[in-house]
Amino acid sequence: MGIVAKLLGNAGVVQTDKLIDNYAQLLADGENFEIGFVVIRDTFVFTNKRLILVDKQGITGRKTEYLSIPYSKITKFSIETAGHFDLDAELKLWVGSELEPIKKKFSKKVNIYDLQKVLAEKVL
Repeated sequence: MGIVAKLLGNAGVVQTDKLIDNYAQLLADGENFEIGFVVIRDTFVFTNKRLILVDKQGITGRKTEYLSIPYSKITKFSIETAGHFDLDAELKLWVGSELEPIKKKFSKKVNIYDLQKVLAEKVL
């Protein structure tokens, strides 16, 4: 059983049919959804070719940014687990030659270790 299949029962994981309903128009020919994670209002979508960061903006969340990152451009990543007083976990992604990482906070709904496993599988 692959890592994606193992993760599908976990809280915070988006089912593939929901990814298709919401984001099918983003896919290129030959590209398929593998797994997605809900991150408060945002979503991390893993395809067979790239990582798509879906950033809901504004109060209503109607404005949305879609950031596509080819796996080959992710140079490193780190996770920070939630603590007793800091209830959010954090992911940092360094892309290309950028000095500052992309930072995303996660509620306890998402198992940050699961997200790290998928990234490791794709990037390493």
